Amino acid sequence: MHIHILGICGTFMGGIAAIAKELGHKVTGSDLNVYPPMSTQLESLGIELTQGWDERQFSPIPDIVIIGNAMSRGNPAVEYVLNRNIPYTSGPDWLKQHFLKDRWVLAASGTHGKTTTSGMIAWILEDNGFNPGYLIGGVPGNFEVSARCGQGPFFVIEADEYDTAFFDKRSKFVHYLPKTLVINNMEFDHADIFDDISDIQRQFHHLVRTVPGAGLILAPKHDSNIEATLAQGCWSEQQFTGSDGQWQAKIIAAPQGQFDGRCFDVFKQGVHQGQVSWGLTGQHNVDNGLMAIAAAHHAGIPITSCIDSLAKFVNAKRRMELKYDHHNVRVYDDFAHHPTAIKTTLDGLRKQVGEQRIIVVLEPRSNTMKRGVHNQALSASWQDADMINVYNDDLDWSLTVDPDHKAATMFDDIEKIVRHVVDISAEGDHIVVMSNGGFGGLHQKLIDGLDAKFNH
Repeated sequence: MHIHILGICGTFMGGIAAIAKELGHKVTGSDLNVYPPMSTQLESLGIELTQGWDERQFSPIPDIVIIGNAMSRGNPAVEYVLNRNIPYTSGPDWLKQHFLKDRWVLAASGTHGKTTTSGMIAWILEDNGFNPGYLIGGVPGNFEVSARCGQGPFFVIEADEYDTAFFDKRSKFVHYLPKTLVINNMEFDHADIFDDISDIQRQFHHLVRTVPGAGLILAPKHDSNIEATLAQGCWSEQQFTGSDGQWQAKIIAAPQGQFDGRCFDVFKQGVHQGQVSWGLTGQHNVDNGLMAIAAAHHAGIPITSCIDSLAKFVNAKRRMELKYDHHNVRVYDDFAHHPTAIKTTLDGLRKQVGEQRIIVVLEPRSNTMKRGVHNQALSASWQDADMINVYNDDLDWSLTVDPDHKAATMFDDIEKIVRHVVDISAEGDHIVVMSNGGFGGLHQKLIDGLDAKFNH
């Protein structure tokens, strides 16, 4: 079958392309911007790519077109497909109909931690010899690609609540048929498609309805938004994390003495199961790790084996990824898209580095933050930093800073923010760049500037 994918260079659609190719289909695709690393990954698989939406990409006519959720009516390629009645579908639905229906799906959902948790689950299964398939919205650190079919029954997927396609406004995850479902947390996000938290809860309850009675739903205890969602009806076994849940994690001192999340004890029903010692920090990653252990255990892996595997886990790129470590200055790249993610990440770093200075460079780039929905929460999210620098060239609102919170320095030019951070930097600093986009190449410009300063 010839499958043509519109919007192929996104991580999710690129993963669909890789799976379809591995299944033996002829796969082609197009996107507005075709560039590495995704273009390189796809071309190495023998997938022909077209830049832009010219109708010539449909010669020969494919058997079916998979349309990404970034595509909308009025797009020339979309209009061509509709006008000529070429069969089309969405990526999630294609995955459901042609692949997921025959697998044991382990899905990681929630406002935060989906990529990390799904990567952890996939790695635990891999490390224990199960050769799982997976599709994750980033390249997991222990793997070389973002998606593969795998050989065993298990398939791990990052379960995103964003909508499916212009013709299907349900969340992507309603198509995934999970037998093991992780709901990490639930907050308001994606203000471009959801009006309020009840809209998000409605979609999550659609997901809950798809979990079989023989399946398992894992969630934190006392998350009021999750509790209200499950109260609408749940037909599957439920297990919870937290002080009075079935699963608990207790942070203990790392070898250097910090209580930063690099070491924690695992308990099941109050019984100590073992200790995780790894390179990740922060309460959020401890929570993610506990969820991954519980999910993998549901798939049949002993808890002690899950713990051993997590010790070897490497996080996905852009999750506090260390990009520069010279002259006793460190630069991290973090995929921050929400005040809660900013707060938990900086809390983990502060507990790790003690009194050393933390400098934040923040681009509030998500659709939700651009609209100012989390405006007042932002200043509370960065209190563990010493200096905060915000790029606000494309914001529709003015930042409100609580008088009791640290103020940020605002910039409308990337070159200015680079020069400023380089000028104020000193040995011992930790510079955290937080953005869910490319940030205009700021990361490399900052690294080049630091090298020039300290090599002078």
